[in-house]
Amino acid sequence: MKKSTVFLAAALCGSLWSHRAMAACYVVYDAAQKVVYRSTQPPVDLSFTLHETVPKVVPGGALVFLPANLGCEFEVDDLARQASQEPLVPALPSMRPPRAMRG
Repeated sequence: MKKSTVFLAAALCGSLWSHRAMAACYVVYDAAQKVVYRSTQPPVDLSFTLHETVPKVVPGGALVFLPANLGCEFEVDDLARQASQEPLVPALPSMRPPRAMRG
């Protein structure tokens, strides 16, 4: 019983420190490495993977997390303009489904 209490206490302490790794500033760069978004609020839903959400917002762009909010006091939000522009990379052709097994 005592080992399980120690394990529970260690798990609780670990979970308390894990929340400190959150970002304080979110910066989105477009394909030309220009800042198109900078804020303390995330530009995409972080419950999904970034490779699914960021290209929908800024094709060819990148999202950077900063631990300090240096520079975030001057917010930038050009995402609406980015969404209306055509992507710099042409769309890839759809892949054909695999052939059926012949036997």
